[in-house]
Amino acid sequence: MLDKKSQQSPDLTTPENVQKGQQVYARVVSGQCKDVTAELKATYSHDITRKSN
Repeated sequence: MLDKKSQQSPDLTTPENVQKGQQVYARVVSGQCKDVTAELKATYSHDITRKSN
């Protein structure tokens, strides 16, 4: 069975995560970020793939 914690999305409203999001946004609008999805996954350490046991 999957751990409930691994299925939850990160809280994007914490000050730390808001700051991370602003940094990603700045990279996107400046043209430094080529793959937004990969950047967000790396930033928030969020794996959306399901793992079966």
